[in-house]
Amino acid sequence: MYSREKRVKAVELYIKYDKSAADVIRELGYPDRHTLRSWYGMYLEEQETGMVRDRYMRAPKFTEEQKETAVQHYLDHGRNYSRTVRLLGYPNRVTLSQWCLELAPEGCKKRKGRLHYTEEQKREAVEALCTRECSAREVADAHEVSRPVLYQWKNTLLGKEAVSVMMDAENGVVMQKAKEELLDELASLKKEIKQLKLERDVLRVTAEIIKKDLGVDPKNLTNREKTHLVDALRNEHPLKDLLDCVRISRSSYFYQHGRLLAEDKYGEIREKIGKLFGENGGRYGYRRIHALLRREGERLSEKIVRRIMTESALVVFGRKKRKYSSYQGEKTPGAENLIARDFHADAPNTKWLTDITEFPLPAGKVYLSPIVDCFDGMLVSWTIGTRPDAELVNSMLDMATETLGDRERPIVHSDRGAHYRWPGWIERMEAAGLTRSMSKKGCSPDNAACEGFFGRLKNEIFYNRKWQGVSIDDFMDILDNYLHWYNEKRIKISLGAKSPLEYRRSLDLAA
Repeated sequence: MYSREKRVKAVELYIKYDKSAADVIRELGYPDRHTLRSWYGMYLEEQETGMVRDRYMRAPKFTEEQKETAVQHYLDHGRNYSRTVRLLGYPNRVTLSQWCLELAPEGCKKRKGRLHYTEEQKREAVEALCTRECSAREVADAHEVSRPVLYQWKNTLLGKEAVSVMMDAENGVVMQKAKEELLDELASLKKEIKQLKLERDVLRVTAEIIKKDLGVDPKNLTNREKTHLVDALRNEHPLKDLLDCVRISRSSYFYQHGRLLAEDKYGEIREKIGKLFGENGGRYGYRRIHALLRREGERLSEKIVRRIMTESALVVFGRKKRKYSSYQGEKTPGAENLIARDFHADAPNTKWLTDITEFPLPAGKVYLSPIVDCFDGMLVSWTIGTRPDAELVNSMLDMATETLGDRERPIVHSDRGAHYRWPGWIERMEAAGLTRSMSKKGCSPDNAACEGFFGRLKNEIFYNRKWQGVSIDDFMDILDNYLHWYNEKRIKISLGAKSPLEYRRSLDLAA
C-alpha cells in the first residue's frame, strides 16, 4: 500500500508528462498502469468535490451493534470466550477480548473455578435429553455443557430405576433400528439376486443367439450383437438394467435397433455376390468379386464387398504355406540363373517358367508340368500324368515350341531337377534355339512366380475338398478344365480385371 504523498506525487508526474504512464513508472518505479489511472480518477474526484477520500481504508467488518451483542452474551453466559464465539459464530477469541476490554473492561477477567448451574438449569437440560429428537451432543451444546456432564445430571436427578427405564426405551429404539437395518439388508439381497439373474440370462442368450462361448464378456461384444441380446431379453428384464449390464448407451441401442428393423439395402448385391462366388467355384476373394461387380456396372467399395462376404461366410479356403525343396544333389552342371528373380516381361514369349507339382489323391498321385509366360501369367502349354518322368516334361516343351513365331526365342527357367538335365531336354532346347536358366540349388524363391501359380491353383481347386471316390482320370479332366478356365476366364487384378486371353486380345496379341 502506498501513502497518500506517494500517490499524489505519482499523479502530479502523470499530469506533467501528458498522461504518459510509462514515463511515470520508469522514473518512480511504481505503480502499474491501471493503478495510476485509478489514482488519477480519484484525484479528479477530489478536485471536483473538495473531499479527500482514501479508497484503501477498509470498511469495518462488524457493526457496533454486533460488538455490543457479543460482549453482552459473554457477560451473561459465564464469561467464556470460546463458548461465546462458538454460539454466535463470530468473531475470534482475540477480537472478542479486545471488544470486552473496550466496552466492558471491568468484566473481562475470567472467573476462577468451574461454572455453576442451578438445579432448574440442570432439570431443563435433563428433560431436553430425555425428550430429544436430536443427538445428545446437540443437546449438550445447546445447554453449554459437555455430554458426560449432561449424563451425570440425568443419573443424579432420575436415579438408577429411571435410568433403567430409559435404557429399556433406548433398547427399544435400538431394536427398531436393527429391524430397519434387516429390512434394508433384505432389500439389498433381493436387488443383488435380481442382478445375478440378469447377468445369468445375458450369458445364456450370448451363447444361444450370438453363438459366443460361455466365458465371453458381453461388454466386449459389438453394438449390433448387444442390440440382438437386449431385444431377446426385453420381456424379462427392464430395458435400463439390460443396457447397463451390457454397457451400451440408450442412443446406440435404438440406432442399432432401427438398423435391424430397416430393410437390408445391400440385399440384391448380397445375392449377386453369392451367385458370383458360386459360379467361380468359391475361388474368388473380395477383390475379384469387386472387379466382376464393376464390370457389371455396380458401383460400391471393396470394403462393402468384403463386409458382405464376411457376413455371408463366403471364404476362400487356402492352405498354410510351408517350405519345400526337391533338391537331391548335383548330377550334371546346371545352367546360369539368367532370370535373377526378375519375372517381368515386356512382351509375350520372352521369359518362360516351368516346374512340376504333385497332387496326392486317395486313388494315386497326379503330376502337372506347365510353362508359365511371365508377360501375363498365361499357361503356354501343360501336360498331366501319373509319373514325373522325362516324357511329361519333354512333351510339354514340344507343345510350347510349336506356338512360337519365327523370331521368338524365350528364356526357359526351371529348378535344378533331373528332368531338366536329361539329354532329351537339352537337345530339344538347343534344336528350338531356346536359352536355359536355372535356380540356385535348393532355392525355390528363384522360381517364385511359377511356385505362386501352383499355390493359387491348389488353393482354388485342390485344398479343402474331399477327393474320396474320384478316379485319377476324373481328376485329370477336372484339372485340365480348370487350366483352360484359368487362361480364358479367370480374371487377374494386375491385368485390369481381365483374364490372360482377354488381356492379349485387348492388345491385339491373340485372335
